Amino acid sequence: MQVHLTITFFVLSSVKLTTSLFNKFNISVIEGMLKKSNKREIISNNFSRYFLIIAGTIFLGFGLIGIFLPILPTTPFLLLSAACYARSSQKFYNWLMNNKWFGNYIKNYREGKGVPLKFKIVTILLLWITIFTSIYSIIDNFWIGMFLFMIGICVTVHIITIKTYKRRH
Repeated sequence: MQVHLTITFFVLSSVKLTTSLFNKFNISVIEGMLKKSNKREIISNNFSRYFLIIAGTIFLGFGLIGIFLPILPTTPFLLLSAACYARSSQKFYNWLMNNKWFGNYIKNYREGKGVPLKFKIVTILLLWITIFTSIYSIIDNFWIGMFLFMIGICVTVHIITIKTYKRRH
């Protein structure tokens, strides 16, 4: 029971963290950071550079976790990672922007082209698999299960309303 409460607390804390990140770091603020970072002005202070590299790597890790744990949003963390890398390391920034999985996703999102339909489908499937697995195997409290179910509905609606990227041949 203690493990279940700890996992539930972690999940609810991560929801609160991501909500506060959205409130404090509005997407427009993140996009502004990326526009400034396109100038590729690398910070000369070594402490700041290393701090941004570490922060970018942590944000990238959260973005990766967000792929498999749909309660964490992937996009803001990838955008923050790109912004941190752009200001601290040309090597890391180029790696991220040219990455097979993340590069086009970040570029398309930044340019307002949207998210591919395949990505939306996979995200929604993983979301509901995770939520139903949590509700039926981890969570014993009915109200916490209902709360997760409502989060799933809200996230699904959000994903559906994001513009769908259509590749031009």
